[in-house]
Amino acid sequence: MSSDNIVEPPFFEMVGLFFDEALPHVEKKLIETLPYKGSAEEKESYIKGVLSTIKPCNNCYEFTFPIKLDNGKFELFQGWRAQHSHHIAPCKGGIRFAPDVDRGEVMALASLMTYKCSLVDAPYAGGKAALKIDSKKYSLGELERITRRFALELCKKNFIGPSIDVPAPDVGTSEREMAWIADTYANTTGFGDLNAMGCVTGKPIAMGGVEGRTEATGKGVMFGIRAFVDVEKNCKACGLSSPGIAGKRCIVQGFGNVGMWSCTFLTEAGAKIIGIIEWNVGLYNKDGIDIPALIKYKNEHGGDLKGFHGAQEFDRVELMYEECDILLLAALQRVVTAKNCHKIKAKCIAEGANGPTTPYAHKELLKRNIMIIPDLFLNAGGVTVSYFEWIKNLNHISYGRLTFKYDKNASMLLLDSIKHSLAKSGKPTDIEPTKQLSDFLDVSF
Repeated sequence: MSSDNIVEPPFFEMVGLFFDEALPHVEKKLIETLPYKGSAEEKESYIKGVLSTIKPCNNCYEFTFPIKLDNGKFELFQGWRAQHSHHIAPCKGGIRFAPDVDRGEVMALASLMTYKCSLVDAPYAGGKAALKIDSKKYSLGELERITRRFALELCKKNFIGPSIDVPAPDVGTSEREMAWIADTYANTTGFGDLNAMGCVTGKPIAMGGVEGRTEATGKGVMFGIRAFVDVEKNCKACGLSSPGIAGKRCIVQGFGNVGMWSCTFLTEAGAKIIGIIEWNVGLYNKDGIDIPALIKYKNEHGGDLKGFHGAQEFDRVELMYEECDILLLAALQRVVTAKNCHKIKAKCIAEGANGPTTPYAHKELLKRNIMIIPDLFLNAGGVTVSYFEWIKNLNHISYGRLTFKYDKNASMLLLDSIKHSLAKSGKPTDIEPTKQLSDFLDVSF
């Protein structure tokens, strides 16, 4: 059958297909390790029953609400909050503001959150929220009213709380929206709750956030890629010339929070970002794009990358099919599909976004020996650091400078101080960290 004739399932069903494919890999081991004295048939029946309860999404709250806009007119908004599982509390998952989001997408993302939290041992069940909105069309005041009303709708049905359901930023939201939501909860149903600030994570530091949360997902993406490409047999299997990030040519789809910070840390690790794909433009520079300059340009032009002089503009669709070592997908779901997977020329695909590769495309890419670094592993840095923030809010204790670079910088400053002291005493010596110290600092952070 031609790939053009393949009808791929909706996002939620797609996640279910991946779940079904994973079952044979875990079923046997679960049966063997089950601390249960029944027969083999009873154990198998029990495990199959448990696994069958994991796949469905437990509940999805759908609601609409009106907001009066600055022009005096009223507009209706539609939102969702899905809770995939209640095997542990609270639920955890981001809030997405997007114009084309739907119920199935929210349930799919909630499902992925359950599996992701389990993978990194974060004590959460999966959740996800979304509001159908194009944020660019509204003023700051309108966005605040919309977000606060969204939070009130969650409060009404008990879909938010530090021990019930803890949202976080996602596509289209940031620490600003989290601050509005936390303040709304604390002054309504959370009034009198000592732990009210733990109702969301990804907040500003002044409201109980932690250093490093904003860049956490991007930092995790870099660590995840490094963990795979540092292994020589992985590189040989997919055709990468040598182990390590240094020198690898990367094309990145998406330059929002995840894409921008991933580019920053990949560049620092020695990678070369040769292409960036955004919603309205593609940028290409075979010698590597200056990421700090691009970030500065983006901030000065309201988030728009068009007109950046450090790279040539390139067709944003075709850029994804250019030759590179690593294609980092850091935008939305279902971007590599049956219709375009045969055009991919990257040696490795890194799934920084949730569900960017469909089941059919996944199989076809593996047949071509293209390495896929999965989303559940690669973008778990955000929920990991969210856990630290949540714990901080519940314990009312500051655990110190939770930054990625503080200890490393302190150690390097200490070595530099020793070097200068030796120079003053007439014994100039190059002071370099040992491999053991370098490895420790890299692993720790």
